[in-house]
Amino acid sequence: VQLQASGGGLVQAGGSLRLTCAAFGGTSSKYAVAWFRQAPGKERQFVAGTTWSGLSTDYADSVKGRFAISRDIAKNTVNLQMNSLEPEDTAVYYCAATATFYIVQTAEIQYNYWGQGTLVTVSS
Repeated sequence: VQLQASGGGLVQAGGSLRLTCAAFGGTSSKYAVAWFRQAPGKERQFVAGTTWSGLSTDYADSVKGRFAISRDIAKNTVNLQMNSLEPEDTAVYYCAATATFYIVQTAEIQYNYWGQGTLVTVSS
C-alpha cells in the first residue's frame, strides 16, 4: 500500500490544521494507521493511531484533548484534526500503516508502510 500525507502548512499558535493520509493500492486489506512526527533535531515520535475499525484510538500525552484521529474506510483516508496548536507541534508529520490492524501500536518499527511527510509549522 502507498500512503500520501497532505494538509500541512503554516499556522499561528492556537490555530487548527487537518492532515489527511490517503492510501493507494492494497486497499482491500485491513490496516491500522498512525501519525508520527519528527521535529528538527529530534527523533520521530508517535502522535496518534487508530485501528482498522476506528473503534480503538490512542494518543501521545502531549496531544490528548487537542488532536483527534478518524478514518473514512470508504475513502481509504485517515484524518488528523489538530486544534489548539502550539509551537512545540512544529514538525514533519508522517502517516504510517501496519497490517496488524486490530491494535494501535506506538513503536514506529511496527509500521511497514510510510507516507512522504507533510510539514506543519506553528508560529508563536
